[in-house]
Amino acid sequence: MSGEVNGGVAAPESLDGGLYERLVADLEAAGARYRLIDHPPEGRTEVVSALRGHDVAHAAKCLVVMVKVGKKQSRYVLAVVPGDARLDLQAVKALLEGTYVAFADRAKAEELAGGVSGTVLPFSYHPKLEVIADPALLRVPELFFNAARLDRSIALATDDYVKLAAPRVAPITTAP
Repeated sequence: MSGEVNGGVAAPESLDGGLYERLVADLEAAGARYRLIDHPPEGRTEVVSALRGHDVAHAAKCLVVMVKVGKKQSRYVLAVVPGDARLDLQAVKALLEGTYVAFADRAKAEELAGGVSGTVLPFSYHPKLEVIADPALLRVPELFFNAARLDRSIALATDDYVKLAAPRVAPITTAP
């Protein structure tokens, strides 16, 4: 059943409860196939993947990147990659025809993503945050990610993710 919580007791709401509620409402409205998974609070991809019981390659690791385009313009990217892969910053820079690339500072990343580090969703709710997903991530039938909370995750059918997030798909990783 869509939206079913594993286990009997729901985890407490976090500071990001509004974003969590919005995400679940959007998934429900779209008829997405997903499951909620409660677990101890954790934001590190390798550790939370073990808690959720799946291969780390099935985790959607989300990283906010700043790309300078020219001297005065910056663009921000939400790079979504397999949990066992490394983001290739130079590939992101080339894709956007940038002159400089770096991970966004924590404050800017959290502002654009709408949540704290470790809870960043593979969706963008900010008009200045473009989603780019690596094609390797989209080869698995189901993606796992923290649900804007450290204590609850979502397992989402990959084709529903692509339909809802509408990411730009491009190779942006180095080999795991």
